[in-house]
Amino acid sequence: MSEYRLWHVPGATYFFTVVTQDRAPMFLDPAAVKRLGVVMRTVRSKRPFRTIAAVLLPDHLHCIWSLPRGDSDFSGRWRWIKGAFTEHWLDEGGSETDPSASRVRKGERGIWQRRFWEHRIQDEDDLERHADYIHYNPVKHGLARRPADWPWSSFLRHVRLGQYAADWGRTEPTPPVTQPGE
Repeated sequence: MSEYRLWHVPGATYFFTVVTQDRAPMFLDPAAVKRLGVVMRTVRSKRPFRTIAAVLLPDHLHCIWSLPRGDSDFSGRWRWIKGAFTEHWLDEGGSETDPSASRVRKGERGIWQRRFWEHRIQDEDDLERHADYIHYNPVKHGLARRPADWPWSSFLRHVRLGQYAADWGRTEPTPPVTQPGE
C-alpha cells in the first residue's frame, strides 16, 4: 500500500489539485459550480484560508491557499468541502458515478477521488509558476483559447490587480519544477 505524506507547515501556502471521481465532468453543470462556490465560502468563513489563485475545470480544480498563522489543517478543510458539497449536491438531485464496492463499504459516494494532490509552495518563484499553471490550465485542456476566456478562474482578478496582462497566456508558461497532479 502507498504511504502518503502530507507536509503540514502552519501558516504555509499550498497548491492543490482535487479531482472528481472517474473524472466525471460534473462542473459542466452550472448548478454544481454554484454549489461548490457556496460550500467553499461557507468553509472559508468557519476555517479561514486565503485563495491566491484558483481554476475550476469540468472534472478537477487547482488552487493555491495560504493558511492562517499557526494553522496547518488543509486536509480538514478539504474533507469538509468535499463532504458538504457531496451532501448538498446529492440532496439537490445531482448525479454521481457508481461507487465501487470498497466505497460503498466505507459509506463513500461517487463524487470525488479519495485523495488530493498537494504541494507546499517553497518561494516566490514557485508561487508564480503554480499560479501561471493554474491560469493557463483551461488553455492546456482545450477549454479556452486564452486564460481570459475561461469564466471559472481567478485570472481576471489578477489582471485587475495588475499582476497579469489581459493577453497573457498566448504561449504556455514555464511549468512548475514539481509537476502538479493532473
